[in-house]
Amino acid sequence: MRGERGTDLPNVLTVAGSDSGGGAGIQADLKTMLALGTHGMSVLTAVTAQNSLGVQGAWELPVEAVRAQYRSVVDDIGVQAVKTGMLSSAELVETVAELIAGTDAPAVVDPVGVSKHGDALLAASALDSVRTKLLPVATVATPNLDEVAQLTGVRVETETDLRRAAAAVLEYGPRWVLIKGGHLAGDAVDLLTDGGEEHWLRAPRLDNRHTHGTGCTLASAVACGLAQGQPVPEAVAAAKEYVTGAIRAGFALGGGIGPVDHGWGGRRGSGGGGGGGAAPPPPRPPAALRQGPNSAS
Repeated sequence: MRGERGTDLPNVLTVAGSDSGGGAGIQADLKTMLALGTHGMSVLTAVTAQNSLGVQGAWELPVEAVRAQYRSVVDDIGVQAVKTGMLSSAELVETVAELIAGTDAPAVVDPVGVSKHGDALLAASALDSVRTKLLPVATVATPNLDEVAQLTGVRVETETDLRRAAAAVLEYGPRWVLIKGGHLAGDAVDLLTDGGEEHWLRAPRLDNRHTHGTGCTLASAVACGLAQGQPVPEAVAAAKEYVTGAIRAGFALGGGIGPVDHGWGGRRGSGGGGGGGAAPPPPRPPAALRQGPNSAS
């Protein structure tokens, strides 16, 4: 519901873990939501000790704490979209899936399996719960290639394999799947499909190693678009454009892999100054996608 003073900002809820370094997780989600003109809210599922070098420790919150946070926000404030990230145990996965199933809002599921540095963030025992409980309640699932292999056994070696990967994930029940092909050689190519329509999203591969938080950022940007009433293909295309800009502006932080820059849009033309001005409007879909649903791969 809207506050007494009224606002036209959609409410977007992230259900994810904390990244103490600020590059991924809840922190990346909330920065994205602010940048794209929505009101971000959070349900914390885990605390990590994390920096640019990796994850040094992770502590899962009790299921009761996760449920209480969710109910507190949804029952009073309301949500126009939900995004999930790190859910490290089967019990957490099943609890969050149940909560989403009872919420009248689109859900973007980022089935986080490992961190940017290769640290495991999902117990092997939770994989079946992701397949049978969480993916079926997803409006859009956004796995990367490692997560596709983890969930389905399909290994993507070429762009053509993205279709096979998408079909395998769709068998678990999400309405749409976005297979992120960023780990393939060449352009960064993603495939969005519901099993009927196909949307290929391309962006040039950028020469920047500071890409921490890309998956969280992309999924959150999709959730923002859905909360604003955009159809799934339009929301995903705008999110792809936003995260590409964030990667282009990614910066060094600490001694390892730095984060993407969530505020890049607000700093264009300002000489790199702080983001004190108004947030930029969500970017429009790339022209290739606006021309129709079946753009060639």
